[in-house]
Amino acid sequence: MARVKENAGLYTLELSRWEKIGALHANPSAQSTTLVSITSVENPWTKKLLKGLRAPGTGIPYVILLGTMRYRGGKDFTAIYGKGPVEVYEFSSGEFTRWIISKS
Repeated sequence: MARVKENAGLYTLELSRWEKIGALHANPSAQSTTLVSITSVENPWTKKLLKGLRAPGTGIPYVILLGTMRYRGGKDFTAIYGKGPVEVYEFSSGEFTRWIISKS
């Protein structure tokens, strides 16, 4: 399961080998100075939270959403498993606007 690690001012989303294959992406990272907020959301499968189209990655509704969600104005990285709560890391700049990750 994906985990966020902080080391020397850099946040890294550590993915397992299978997550990297499913997401078609390596471990994303962002500077800690660009972190705007971390919030918890109980139901991740809403249009309010998820925006755009998944490309590339793996998706089965309500089961798994792993990879990049692209939309006008940005893109998010998702690692959502099941219907449980998620944490949303929002960044002011960098490759991804948000990381949306299932809680452990």
